[in-house]
Amino acid sequence: MVCAGCGETLSPGARFCPNCGRPQVLAPGNVAAGVRSTPRPSSSLPWLVAAIAAIALLAYFAGGAFNRRGGSSLEASQNPLPQTGLGEQAVRAPDISQMSPQEQADRLYNRVMALDGRGKSDSVLFFAPMAIEAYRMLSPLNTDQRYDLGRVAEVAGDLPLARAQADTILRESPTNLLGLTLAVRVARLEKRDADLPKMEAALIQAYPAESARKLPEYERHKDDIDSTLAVARRSTRK
Repeated sequence: MVCAGCGETLSPGARFCPNCGRPQVLAPGNVAAGVRSTPRPSSSLPWLVAAIAAIALLAYFAGGAFNRRGGSSLEASQNPLPQTGLGEQAVRAPDISQMSPQEQADRLYNRVMALDGRGKSDSVLFFAPMAIEAYRMLSPLNTDQRYDLGRVAEVAGDLPLARAQADTILRESPTNLLGLTLAVRVARLEKRDADLPKMEAALIQAYPAESARKLPEYERHKDDIDSTLAVARRSTRK
């Protein structure tokens, strides 16, 4: 065997030329004789490397997509949308910034009464202080406004404030249906059994003449007057 580079004679099984140092590729016969040839890279190695790289790339993108979905779910769980239960609309504060003081008070009164009618006691307690403050800003109050303030205080559980409004109305007009209605309702809630029958009797007695006056505030609060009067009449029949 001779070196393919410089022509130097090689010893059997030599892997490098002793003259120029060039690596030598041994013939198959030498391998068969027990001489190892220089190993060649496998031709499948590039394909194997490419396959591994492709798998790693797919895993990277799949992991990113999972993290985005997981992050969105976690974010949603940590910042849930307001729930109102039973499919009802969320209770929102009315936008009263552009309204007159009277319009603000009326809007808040209607909101509190509607919430009380639906049994939303927590929401009543949230809006009632705003409504009370709105009516206090209207001072001096007329009879209709004073009754509204008293009713808000009543459903919010501030019975002393509600009773004060009824007393003020009746002091100015002893037969006023709004004053008598509010007084009966508060006395019933306060369980003043000694005063309640007298107030109910006064409401029943005053109703025919007062209702004939057809005052706007009577028409506005007709449901309150009628329902309170009906309970008073049942009580007096017992």
